[in-house]
Amino acid sequence: MLLSIGRRPRLAALYAEVEQVRGDSVRADWRIADLIRHADTCTAPEPGIVCPDDGPEFAALQQQVRAALTHEPRKQPVLARLSRRLPCDGCTAHA
Repeated sequence: MLLSIGRRPRLAALYAEVEQVRGDSVRADWRIADLIRHADTCTAPEPGIVCPDDGPEFAALQQQVRAALTHEPRKQPVLARLSRRLPCDGCTAHA
């Protein structure tokens, strides 16, 4: 995720905008805004090739996303998070 944020910073910022408007997160345990801040302060690997986000394709995507954010969400954020949550099988990450 940190490498992706480094390679596509404007796309990451667009994800953060969606999170902020909808009050939801990319993942239940991660907010993209927190990952962006972390990528700025940690010793993440250099992104290497940074993909340009300044062309007409990205501008069109950004416009479509912002237009969609003016509509009511299809699911409330809490319901969306619950529908993707899988039961824990006792793995060490949740012990």
